[in-house]
Amino acid sequence: MAEEMAKAPHYTQNRELSWLRFNQRVLEEARDETVPLMERMKFVAIFTSNLDEFFMIRVGSLYDMAATDNKKLDKRSGMTPGEQLSAIYAAVAPLYKERDKTYSEIKKQLEPYGVCGLGFKELEQQEKKYVKKYFKEQVLPVLSPQIVDANHPFPHLLSKEIYVVAQLKQNGSVMLGIVPVPQYISDILYLPGSDIRYIRMEKVIMEYLELVFDKYEVSDKNYICVTRNADISPDDEMFADNDDFRHVMQETLHKRRRMAVVRLETASPLGKDLEKYFCERFHIRPECIFRTKMPMKLGFIFAIADKLPDSMKRSLTDPPFTPQPSASLAEGSVMEQIKKKDVLLSYPYESMDPFLQLIKEASTDPDVLTIKITIYRLAKKARLVEYLCAAAENGKEVTVLIELRARFDEQNNIDWSERMEEAGCRVIYGIEGYKVHSKICLITYRSKNEIRYITQVGTGNYNEKTAKMYTDYSLMTAHQGIGEDAAVFFKNMSIGNLDGVYEHLIVSPTSLKQKVLALMDEEIKKGEKGRIVMKMNSLTDLDFINKTAEASQAGVRIDLIVRGICCILPGIPGRTERLRVTSIVGRYLEHPRVFVFGDGPEAKVYIGSADMMTRNTEKRVEVACPVYDEGIKKRLMHDLKVMLADNVKARQMDSTGAYRKKTVKGERVNAQETFMKEALNARRPSAHVYKKEKKSLPERLFGLFRRRK
Repeated sequence: MAEEMAKAPHYTQNRELSWLRFNQRVLEEARDETVPLMERMKFVAIFTSNLDEFFMIRVGSLYDMAATDNKKLDKRSGMTPGEQLSAIYAAVAPLYKERDKTYSEIKKQLEPYGVCGLGFKELEQQEKKYVKKYFKEQVLPVLSPQIVDANHPFPHLLSKEIYVVAQLKQNGSVMLGIVPVPQYISDILYLPGSDIRYIRMEKVIMEYLELVFDKYEVSDKNYICVTRNADISPDDEMFADNDDFRHVMQETLHKRRRMAVVRLETASPLGKDLEKYFCERFHIRPECIFRTKMPMKLGFIFAIADKLPDSMKRSLTDPPFTPQPSASLAEGSVMEQIKKKDVLLSYPYESMDPFLQLIKEASTDPDVLTIKITIYRLAKKARLVEYLCAAAENGKEVTVLIELRARFDEQNNIDWSERMEEAGCRVIYGIEGYKVHSKICLITYRSKNEIRYITQVGTGNYNEKTAKMYTDYSLMTAHQGIGEDAAVFFKNMSIGNLDGVYEHLIVSPTSLKQKVLALMDEEIKKGEKGRIVMKMNSLTDLDFINKTAEASQAGVRIDLIVRGICCILPGIPGRTERLRVTSIVGRYLEHPRVFVFGDGPEAKVYIGSADMMTRNTEKRVEVACPVYDEGIKKRLMHDLKVMLADNVKARQMDSTGAYRKKTVKGERVNAQETFMKEALNARRPSAHVYKKEKKSLPERLFGLFRRRK
């Protein structure tokens, strides 16, 4: 162990603990008193949802590793899977307490506004009568209570569903009673009146448990929730032997429901006997049991926010913002404008509509021959699919590479793939062993007997819902070289060839990491004149980490804007002193991947779908595209400067991996608010007017590409 630790670079940190620090940053937003109360409550819900997925995927994966090879060491921290699990459970325990306290404080502050989540004892007498009547008429008839004794085995508990439990006694026998909270009834019951007063359904069921188990003596009431391992991939052999990958994925989803338990949450402390019983039943240790004083499911918070009257929304939620029309496009045909100049869309500050309009135009344009696209995640309602189907029905050749293994969106993608196939689209499912995570679309058309292309490359999914919630970039270009590369890319995907050669695009798993490292080497040769700025969601790849440390030691100034996991530590003497790591958590989820090598007009700029994670660089198909338009390059560099200037929502990582607030000198800068204002004022720098724009305030104050604060 000590030997392996000596080999591990001391400027790295454990991936899972880094992620927990990021999620703690999300909880900090919930504690920020400058954020409206309902938005703060949403951050508690996001923190909770993030933590649920973390246990399902990352902790689940570590459980599998611990069971198969517990001696395997994490290269970044030298810890075994078992040691990582122990460290995770120890780190999560205080987060539960902090979350409970935060939720309680926000809940109390919402009460004067008439938004009240109540316990049964807090109900008024008339409300108690209403709840009891509702329970008897609407809930009791649909409950499925169970007992556990010698003749009744312990039931399978679904992951992330709530179960009311109690000890039951009858004729000297003691047994366990379990009542699932039905999935098809509301999580909360709204009480009559003009205020938003509600009680959670598990509390209602627990209150009237004696009516459910009317022949038993009921005691030790509680409610619990298990989290199961969901880190499952289709078996490669099964994939190879089955003609219909959709069927494989349906089987995979079914299997996920029965995976091992990795966490148990309880509303009240468990007695020693019951704790021991659950530990034995679920094959977990006591450290895997967490008591929470707040709801185990918080999805209802978003419904309550929507239910607020307009007068209250102004006080309790962020001011509404509508994605604006692109300043780069005039009225008229989007396709014709893109043929003349490249266009960059910035979500959610600008609308996704121009891209959708491009596909709609292509679906009816007599010169368009083919439309090809890779899809990873789609909204439940997707105009994009309707336009693709219309194109196929109009005689265009439409090829859709849809990734059925997009975690937690598998069923949605299965449904859409069937819809597109029925319309005549050619649907393919990617390459065995590699998820296709790229975001690329190619329109092929004929112009004066020549084959021409319009290519779109994005940093985010073609999801019309998240395009209003996530920050992302979408580049649309008629550059012939990029289009020819995209045509080769789709041909390679169709025949399962991962070894394609491209002149402009960089594609994983073959060339993306290699090209990024080569571009970093170019900056290393410049020494102190070198400059690297990269924005991504997560960073775990050791080759990239080591190259970053090498660049820092060569004197290169490096800024990494990393939203979540970041396994490199900045400020380590002699190793990463020239590295600065920034994380922004704000109103919108930061999602773009932007890579800048060099400074000024000679800088090389790329956008793409890949984070610098080993899974992205080696086990996924990702695409990054160079930005050749000078105006768009400057616009992207402008955005990065503003993000680096952010001293409100941004935090800087210190050499321990902790995030620290910046010291505010001069004017406060909130990057996301700056971009919203620019979009609203039509001052978003566009490709054809950028050179005439005056420098923005963050540029004037900081000049962060050329000097440090």
